Parts: sequence; structure tokens; C-alpha cells
Amino acid sequence: MPGTTIASVTTLTPERPALCAPSRAARELGLKRSEFDLAVELGRIRIVSDGAGGGRRVARTEIARLRAQPGFPQTLRERVRVVGTKEGASLMGVSEGRFARLARLGLLVPVRFYLNRYRAVVWLYLAEELREFVANGQHADLITGRTPETLRSQLTAGLDLRPRNWRGRHLGFLLRQADDPWARAGAIAAFLPGEEIEAIVKVPYERARLDRLRPNLPEHGAPGSPSALLGEQIMTADDADEIAWLSADLARQMEATRAPWPTSSPVPSQRDRATRRPRVGRVPALPVPPPSAPAAPVGIATGRACSDIPVSAPLPGGHGPGVTGARPLRGLLTWLRRRSPRSAPAGDPTRGA
Repeated sequence: MPGTTIASVTTLTPERPALCAPSRAARELGLKRSEFDLAVELGRIRIVSDGAGGGRRVARTEIARLRAQPGFPQTLRERVRVVGTKEGASLMGVSEGRFARLARLGLLVPVRFYLNRYRAVVWLYLAEELREFVANGQHADLITGRTPETLRSQLTAGLDLRPRNWRGRHLGFLLRQADDPWARAGAIAAFLPGEEIEAIVKVPYERARLDRLRPNLPEHGAPGSPSALLGEQIMTADDADEIAWLSADLARQMEATRAPWPTSSPVPSQRDRATRRPRVGRVPALPVPPPSAPAAPVGIATGRACSDIPVSAPLPGGHGPGVTGARPLRGLLTWLRRRSPRSAPAGDPTRGA
């Protein structure tokens, strides 16, 4: 109707939180949960702590940054795509045997592994890294040429660096997520044998705390099953040089956890005590009377040192204390009854002797 005004109604929607859970972030980015976890390990997705002990979260700004990239979500999924030996060999254009030899020599680093139904270890590799290996011209002889004799001899001796390379890669991820020396020590201890940890950490309390802070490694089968034991064997360092390197890092982190707390009043050295200047305005301590003299009450001595009661000069006639400049400690009643020699009449019995 003319002359009537329709007020506009504004619908208020709840504001979206600045942080979201990893499962929610994975759905918004179009990733499977395994792909999301791998992207976090590789640093493709940045996560933060919510500050309330609730675990890791993903900021909305980070999700917006990833969604704004060209080719989303295909490019993001391709960066975290993993392949096995057969697909990896096809991607690189080599045979499966050559691919396996390159991986055993440590030239191809796996990012995942699992045990199939025959309890055989299946290693997974990043497709992006395999393409980069082929594109590098320095690897042309390893891809198409004959394997050098030194490398063939190592393969004949049973060299297989795939487990060690996986441990090193996973340890790097755990250390990036650690916030303090205790967390870093727990990450390192997760890959060391138990006897090595006992040799380094001799205090039972520290070992118990270190065991609580050890991160959970990938599980393979029920605890105590053959698959779980095999997975634990892969995740535990077995080379002497690798154990020595991890042990040195663990000892260094444990020393960092035992760093002394800063003290507000450090103990001065002899040189500092010799060159220290006296404090201005500090009240000197009262002289302690000899054991034969009667002890003064605590309240009177405190009043002489801290109150506004005037202290008169030493009495004439050599009746002062033995220490020059010091006044004998007297009772309050004696001080009140004593009068000045000028104002007291002659022969006054209350006049000071």
C-alpha cells in the first residue's frame, strides 16, 4: 500500500569459528583423511594448536589459501598421491627390478608402508618425487644405464635403506611438531631400542615421563601379533651408526630438559664479593652483648634500631660499653626514669650515676 514502509529483516547467521578440526578441514579440501595426514607431515598444510589442550586445528585462512590455488583440488591431491613399486616403475619408465634396486640403495625415499595379507612389506612413494627424480639429468645413468659395480656389490651384501630412510623422514615430521625438549626427546626415543634408552636415561622418573611422551607410531595389526612385531622391527633403529646418532641426539635433548631454573639471587663469586659496593641507607646490625651481660628484650632491641625513640650520648664517667661508639642495651623503664643532668635537681636519687 502507498505510504507504508516495510522494514527490512536481517537474518543473523552464527559466525564460523576461526579454527576447525582436521576431519572437517579434510572434507572441505576434498582429501581423504590419510591424504590429509600426509599433507600435514609434508608441510603442505599448516596446522596450529587450539591452546586449550584439544589437539591440532586448521585455520580457516589456511583452508582459504589452499582453495585459492590454481587447479584446486586436483593439484593438491596430486601433490600427496602415493604409489607402490609397480605404479612407480611405470611412472618412471623403468622395470620393477630397477625401481626396487634404486629404492634399496636409498635413492628413492618411501613415505608410507603397510603389511599385506602375506605379511610382506609394501612401501609407498610420492609420485611427485619420482617425477622429479626422472627430470633430474644427473640420474640418467641410473635410470637407463648399467648399475655401477660399487652399488651392485652393496645390493649383493643385502643393503636395504628403505626402513632407515622412512624412520629418518618420519622423525623429521615428529620433531617439527614438537614444542619443547621433552617432546623432542620422546620423538627420538620412539625409534631407539629399550636398552639404549635405559643406558642414556638412568633416572626412573625421567624414563617414565619419556615413555608417556613418546608419540604413537603407525600400528600394524593387533598388539603382540606377528604383523605388529614386524612393524615394530621396521620402526626401530638397527644400524650401529643410526643408533649412535639417535642416542647422541637423545642425550642432548635430555640435557636440555635438565637445564637449571634461573634463580633470582645467584650466588656471587669471590671476585664479585670483593668488588661489591656497600648498599647506601642500609641499617647496620646491632652489636651482640657478651654472654655475661643481661640479654635485652627482643621488643626493646627492635625498637632501638627501627623506631623514632631518640638515643642519647654515652653517660660520663666511663660507664658506657666497652665498644667505642656503641650504647649499652637498657630496659625501657630505666630509660624513662633517667633525666638529663642539667634539668634534674641536686641530690635527686633518680639522677643517672
